[in-house]
Amino acid sequence: MKLVTYRLNEDAARLGVLVDKLIVDVERFGKRTNVPFPDAMLDLIDQGPVALDVLAQLLQDVDNRLLVGTSVPFANARLLAPIPRPRKNIFGIGLNYTEHVAEAARALDTSEDLPQQPVIFTKPPTAVIADGDPIIHNKAITQQLDWEAELAVVMGTRAHRVSREDALSHVFGYTVINDISARDCRRSGQWIVSKGQHTFAPMGPCIVTTDEITDPQDLRITCFVNGVEKQNSTTEFMLFDVNDLIEDLSQGIILEPGDIIATGTPAGVGAGRQPQEFMWPGDVVETTVGGIGTLRNPIVAA
Repeated sequence: MKLVTYRLNEDAARLGVLVDKLIVDVERFGKRTNVPFPDAMLDLIDQGPVALDVLAQLLQDVDNRLLVGTSVPFANARLLAPIPRPRKNIFGIGLNYTEHVAEAARALDTSEDLPQQPVIFTKPPTAVIADGDPIIHNKAITQQLDWEAELAVVMGTRAHRVSREDALSHVFGYTVINDISARDCRRSGQWIVSKGQHTFAPMGPCIVTTDEITDPQDLRITCFVNGVEKQNSTTEFMLFDVNDLIEDLSQGIILEPGDIIATGTPAGVGAGRQPQEFMWPGDVVETTVGGIGTLRNPIVAA
């Protein structure tokens, strides 16, 4: 399923499922089918895998009459970030593709040695924006605004000290994140000011559940700026795959339903190009992960 958080006009945010050219409102559909589904993504995740299975089964052979009054045309809705306000910081993974390690070593003074463990940082919930929302360029803070196209993992169940073999059983689904970075805002090796600024985590346009993405290591990742390709790779080239990341994080940190892991970016970031390229007001960045969708965000001045 492709799950979205959407809004009609100025109404409150709602939880929906994409079905052809419609968004089926999950809570309203539940009322028609006598199942108490929630109206928010985090609440659906909290209900656990059984609720998701029930929703999928009801929609599999749905009577179109049930969609009358419970769905809206996709074209009439505005998509928000699937989880507009995560409960916790997003877990970011740095230097997780071999060629990105090499370009970062050339341009960002990081080590040229491949990491022996995942490199972990965080992005605060306030950084999250949706497809179509503007990314704010504050020239008083940065002259080096950069892109990073990434696959993001959304946790579905509590994971503490899980094995690599069991890791994917804890996943709810996958989405797209652009890990926007102000390269000149790193502080003594710390990245949160560089990566955690307001609007620096475009996310969406949907969450695709694990029944549709059985292998997260077989997805193409691309990034275009002003229509020009900047990144083109696949998740098979991760140094630490999704299983590894969940296993590693969960050894010391309890991963909870709704937690988000941004799994790292391949080569082709602006700082690593020769000459370097950065984004400025008026630019448009498009971030795509195959099987999930595309984020399109304009850059605007603060």
